[in-house]
Amino acid sequence: MTDASTVQPLILPTISPLDHGDHVFPDLVGGLVRASGAGLGCPDWPRCFGSWIPPASAAELPPQFDPSLFNPTLMWTEYLNRLLGMAVGLLILATVVAAWRHHRREPRILWTTVAALLLTGFQGWLGGRVVAAALAAWIVTVHLILALVIVQLLLYATVRAWSKASEPPSLFLILLILATMIQIGLGTQVRGAIDRALTHGVPRVGALDSVGLLDHLHRDVALFVFAGAIATVMWLWSKFPRQSIQLRWAYIVAGLAGLQVTLGVVMAYLSLEPAAQVAHLTVASLLLGAETVLLLLGAQPTKLSPQLSS
Repeated sequence: MTDASTVQPLILPTISPLDHGDHVFPDLVGGLVRASGAGLGCPDWPRCFGSWIPPASAAELPPQFDPSLFNPTLMWTEYLNRLLGMAVGLLILATVVAAWRHHRREPRILWTTVAALLLTGFQGWLGGRVVAAALAAWIVTVHLILALVIVQLLLYATVRAWSKASEPPSLFLILLILATMIQIGLGTQVRGAIDRALTHGVPRVGALDSVGLLDHLHRDVALFVFAGAIATVMWLWSKFPRQSIQLRWAYIVAGLAGLQVTLGVVMAYLSLEPAAQVAHLTVASLLLGAETVLLLLGAQPTKLSPQLSS
């Protein structure tokens, strides 16, 4: 029989990864919303065409809405994005409850989850401002970066719940994480510039060429992140046994960074189709998460809680 002392340290590591997964999936759906132009599929917030349940046809629209705005595919894509955001909020609330019950004497776990919950509420409000601003590129970027910060907080709480590593964090990995966030922010700005070019009649095949310096910066930072990921593998290769958890996560970081660059090349020279854009954003989110886990594991052999190491 498993006693309470065995179960309690496992509660947060069980719920919080669900939060992380449920944040990556909305990132995927959010990328689809962005790539498909569904961000204004529901032109108001928090309702959709004035109703809590989206209308079935243009004939059901309230008189204040232009029927030409009604597109069932875009509407339901955006509405699903909002529902997933609500589900994430509920999971984070469950994480806070678990942290209060089982980790209340560990402030860095408890207050990190509380911060994630508060930021999730603010993120919901900000989503409404994104709609009100008609998807202005700067506020879309802030919206995305805030979502990634929430993921970082949840990963911090999760890793700290089962890892006892106490060495100061690596400055190099911190810089790598910051570079990745800058890369993602630049990518959002590039996407906004592409949207503006398409709106002004630039053919899709030439839309990326019209972005200019911003796109070149985005590519340069992506190559820096990839080089940093390779350097991290080489550093940890000389420091840890081949089967160490740190080295395994370094391989994941390098693999995701390489895949990110590959997807960028595909988008730049072959296709700007929505599927490639969604994959590009999703891999970026996973890369940032993997870098954060590697940072939190520390540069010394990780001391796991007895229940997880047995």
